[in-house]
Amino acid sequence: MSTLRTSIDLNADMGESFGAWHMGDDAALMPFVTSANVACGFHAGDPSTIAATVALAFRHGVAIGAHPSLPDLQGFGRRTMQVTEDEVYGMTLYQAGAVRAFVEAAGGRLHHLKAHGALYNMAAKDVALSRGLVRAVKALGGGVKMYVLSGSPMEAVARDAGLEVRCEVFADRRYMPDGTLAPRTRPDALITDEAESVAQVLRMVREGRLTAVDGSVVAVRADTVCIHGDKPTAVPFVQALRRALAAESVELAAH
Repeated sequence: MSTLRTSIDLNADMGESFGAWHMGDDAALMPFVTSANVACGFHAGDPSTIAATVALAFRHGVAIGAHPSLPDLQGFGRRTMQVTEDEVYGMTLYQAGAVRAFVEAAGGRLHHLKAHGALYNMAAKDVALSRGLVRAVKALGGGVKMYVLSGSPMEAVARDAGLEVRCEVFADRRYMPDGTLAPRTRPDALITDEAESVAQVLRMVREGRLTAVDGSVVAVRADTVCIHGDKPTAVPFVQALRRALAAESVELAAH
């Protein structure tokens, strides 16, 4: 797999506040990313927050995507649910359509769709759920791209459907030997050391490989790197990552 990158996208989940409840510091993080995944209301986000996040992204020239979830406000979209392909299609189109309306009202176009939390992880292993997501992206039209877990059935289904696909890797998550993300229930699921996170990204970008939790080597394609903005260390981390990528002559841009 030829994966050496000369340009890469840095994406972050944004607009994840809800009403009086606040999550993350979007204003501080937005200048340092190149694409934003905007929460659509099912796990976080509300109309005012979506509008404000879209406006913030426009100010900084950041590409805007929809970030649909399972309907799980209380669990922040991280709890699995029994859902069908048709249900995934409907909930995804419903949520992404809302964000697209705000983007178009501001004079722009929706750039991509990236599923959130449990929906993302479930679809990354389930062809039927991936089909539900893909059908929704196709229904949106307008060249909306789909962010997918690199090497997953989700990637295969999206490519087979003819979608524009962007393979995603994670800076601060450890991986299982099959290329899926280590479940958050594992004590080692998250990488908390900045240097280790940066090193993992650089290896994925330069070599197209990473080391799984059991020490095995997994091949990945890194088109876009996810930055989790809900961590207090998100801004200094993304600044360190940008410096490291610049030192490797890797440009930053949403594709």
